[in-house]
Amino acid sequence: MTLLNCLLSAWYGLPFVSKNNTLVTVINGTGAGIEAIYVLIFIIYAPKKEKAKVLGLVTFVLAAFSTVALVSVFALHGKSRRYFCGFAAAIFSVIMYGSPLSIMRTVIKTKSVEFMPFFLSLFVFLCGTSWFIFGLLGNDPFVYVCNGFGSVLGALQLILYAIYRKNKGQKDEKAAAKDGGSTMEMGLVKRPDKATVTAIQPPENTRV
Repeated sequence: MTLLNCLLSAWYGLPFVSKNNTLVTVINGTGAGIEAIYVLIFIIYAPKKEKAKVLGLVTFVLAAFSTVALVSVFALHGKSRRYFCGFAAAIFSVIMYGSPLSIMRTVIKTKSVEFMPFFLSLFVFLCGTSWFIFGLLGNDPFVYVCNGFGSVLGALQLILYAIYRKNKGQKDEKAAAKDGGSTMEMGLVKRPDKATVTAIQPPENTRV
């Protein structure tokens, strides 16, 4: 979703779509390049099942972007082109910002921030807030509305982190303590105690 959002936002910032938005194109074009590298690395190292799923999503992303680009170039002109591209970029921007909602639900359910990295939440908030201010200064609702939504979601993530930060990994630690009979912990094999070693050794008189 971030890849698609960057592609659509970069397209929206082009001079023949919306004027005085070159910065939007440059930043989101760079973001699209970075996200493409992320996706490529994931596809290379992912299991076959996940690889097929992501390839399907990438196909959808490219198809959606191509559709928006072609329709805006050949079927629309002037303000209608700007509105069409702006709405498309804003919709997928909201979807991108809304992606962590499932993680937030997990945090509330488990009362642990183990699966919600702090810096990711922090920069979602900073990114949304900075673009929100940029959109307000430029009086561009297609920029400030969706990014204002992202800023609020980022703030909610930070609030959840502040509430449950002390519970990070607590659930796993309790599970490990409960499962004390296990011989594997954090990738290390527990050494058997001396009594166990003595019990499994054969008597001296039976050795050859």
